[in-house]
Amino acid sequence: MKVLHDSNKISFASDNYSGVHPEIMQALAAANGGHVGAYGNDVYTERLQAVIKQHFGEQAQAWPVWNGTGANVLALQALLPRWGGVICAENAHINADESTAPQSVGGFKLWTVASSNGKLSPELIDTQAWGYGFEHRAQPLVVSITQTTEFGTCYTADEIRKISQHVHSLGMKLHMDGARLANAAAHLGVSLHEITTDAGVDILSLGGTKNGLMFGECIVLCNPEAIDGNALKYLRKLNLQLASKMRFLSAQFIALLGNDLWLNSAKQANMMALRLLNGLQNIDGIKICQPVESNAIFVKLPEGVADKVRKHYDFYDWDNDGTVRLMCSFDTQESHVDEFVQVVTQALVLMPV
Repeated sequence: MKVLHDSNKISFASDNYSGVHPEIMQALAAANGGHVGAYGNDVYTERLQAVIKQHFGEQAQAWPVWNGTGANVLALQALLPRWGGVICAENAHINADESTAPQSVGGFKLWTVASSNGKLSPELIDTQAWGYGFEHRAQPLVVSITQTTEFGTCYTADEIRKISQHVHSLGMKLHMDGARLANAAAHLGVSLHEITTDAGVDILSLGGTKNGLMFGECIVLCNPEAIDGNALKYLRKLNLQLASKMRFLSAQFIALLGNDLWLNSAKQANMMALRLLNGLQNIDGIKICQPVESNAIFVKLPEGVADKVRKHYDFYDWDNDGTVRLMCSFDTQESHVDEFVQVVTQALVLMPV
């Protein structure tokens, strides 16, 4: 097949723009050939269960799914009755970037809380944790936190533990959207276990695509007692998230989590974000808007600069005041960062005084 894209082009728009890690591509090729059982009845999905237990505890269960929206909606749906609601940050991915999937597919209410850095706290949760027994209000029964947040900030293990203790004391359950969980663990220097199972997370949407996979995410049930029996088994099919050739989803996660690939890839992306921070923070006219605690940088550029830089690189506008989001990936290299900083510098020089 003819290559239709420029394979040398690098983007700072999203870690979803990156290609597939070579080791993941090798895993897909190794899982190919011959016939194995479908719908998860295969040796790769069986092996994945053991790998997930190594990271999240012997009680943990793995439920591979197609994508992040599906993982979040399915995980939350498994925790909730039909009358349930989910407390989340106003800027959480499930509220800001997943259309009406939580409401129309999941069938649950989102109770949102304003947060300047994307994080929730027991005090913020309490602003929506009320109305229990009042039939006119969707019952707040689950809290969802995002690790890392939509602003690239990280919850520490202690912060998550305080949230989980508070949530559980109210009879609620805790979901984590871990699309970039690996980046958080790399930044904090902790294991995946420490910021999930150990900290009291009941169910996790574990990201893979943003950390080098071709496709696929994985729901990790950290606390099987949090759901009703086989809820995930039946809901996965109902929500169109049951892959027939599941061996290719599972094989990728085995390659990612079976050694340190998940950590090394996340470390690379995080290090490049710090290098980008160092290159931009001392340039006059540029403001760093959030702490850099993962592979994301939020910067405010002078008017007109973003349009000039965008002629060379893709990135997302974050709001209407000139703030943009820059994302690094597992394959971002030092030369890519340095060239980007140079382009920004030149754009500033060429701006009219």
